Amino acid sequence: MKPILLQGHERSITQIKYNREGDLLFSSAKDQIVNVWYSVNGERLGTYNGHQGAVWCVDVDWDTKNVLTGAADNTCRLWDCKTGKQISLFETKSAVRTCGFDFSGNIVMFTTDKQMGYDCFIHLFDLRDPSQITDNEPFMKIPCKESKVTSAIWGSLGEYIIAGMENGELCQFCHKTGEVLSRTKEHTKQINDIQTSLDLTMVISASKDTTAKLYDADSLELLKTYKTDRPINSAAISPTHDHVVLGGGQEAMDVTTTSTRIGKFEARFFHLVFEEEFGRVKGHFGPINSVAFHPDGKSYSSGGEDGYVRIHYFDSQYFDFEFEH
Repeated sequence: MKPILLQGHERSITQIKYNREGDLLFSSAKDQIVNVWYSVNGERLGTYNGHQGAVWCVDVDWDTKNVLTGAADNTCRLWDCKTGKQISLFETKSAVRTCGFDFSGNIVMFTTDKQMGYDCFIHLFDLRDPSQITDNEPFMKIPCKESKVTSAIWGSLGEYIIAGMENGELCQFCHKTGEVLSRTKEHTKQINDIQTSLDLTMVISASKDTTAKLYDADSLELLKTYKTDRPINSAAISPTHDHVVLGGGQEAMDVTTTSTRIGKFEARFFHLVFEEEFGRVKGHFGPINSVAFHPDGKSYSSGGEDGYVRIHYFDSQYFDFEFEH
């Protein structure tokens, strides 16, 4: 499985995201830049320039028309995907940690950090109302005073938002009223990443407590747990197979004290149902910060602390492999 190596960032990758068709791959990094690549060959298509701080998150809407990015410069920005021009600027009081479009692409959600005396909030803007953008006033602002939101995604049909917290809690918020619909605390440490299955019925969370957990998206009922021996920064569910991929490694501050062999910077594959590990892929020279499956399930990508994005196309053995049970 020879990877395609994407070299377009000078600092750590923070998030990678495919569009719905999977022909484009977006990457954000701490070097203030957001890149877009052709996923088939790794050619860089363009760059979204404008942020003045580390870009923590990136998302693209359903029809690949607009791109949303959030950064440590206290802004969330909306871009025209095709031209790379900035459409809207949302200014905040603290760093934007995570962002996303709802199912329709009309409503954007982003969360701000608890820092500099400001609480953590989930902000919701309706792009169809220009006054909200002009006045920089969201139609809904949900406070999260107990713990900071570290990752958040939209649920099915945009009816709710699922947020992963710094204290290991998973919360489901109604986007219309802001009330907490349900919550669960299965992790003991910070949740680093949340991703959904292709049909939005399941959610997987990656945590610092060395586990990834699979939940029912509607009820937040815990279904499966995938255990490793290191913090997990990102986890993704295959759209075609009963597989999940986990990416992680130790804390960035500890990376220089260990060799790549000891650091355990592989992407690890587990069976979705049986919770057993069946494969590992090496390559990164530091912790993996983000993983994502291609929508057709034939490849996956990983972004690392080393600043590289790697696209891996699966060999034929991967599709022929059958788990013995």
